[in-house]
Amino acid sequence: MANSEVLKATETQKQINRHGNLITASSDENLKDIFHHIRTSKSAAVINFGASWCHVCGLILPSFNKLSNKFPKLAFVYADIDECPETTQHIRYTPTFHFFRDGERVDEMFGAGEERLHDRLWMHSDS
Repeated sequence: MANSEVLKATETQKQINRHGNLITASSDENLKDIFHHIRTSKSAAVINFGASWCHVCGLILPSFNKLSNKFPKLAFVYADIDECPETTQHIRYTPTFHFFRDGERVDEMFGAGEERLHDRLWMHSDS
């Protein structure tokens, strides 16, 4: 999947999010603000760390976006490691998913798999 196709898929999928619980971190500063909000609001959240050049990331991103509609109480965040290099320097594999509850990271998942992701989201959601 070419970079332009990934970007088009991302924009299309964001448009169909019905609950407004899906956001994209556009910079290091933006991602820091998102982390701060997650910590202080203590809301349940999942962050998908990916990259535009990562084929597997491009495959799971539409599912991630679709699943945001099934779990409206979770905040869904997509962070491209190339757009947020300072804040994502600890990420070694893409995609990597971090799950947050009560302001703390409680789980991590490496790689893709819609069913695996769904199960983790179900486990960490209140819905």
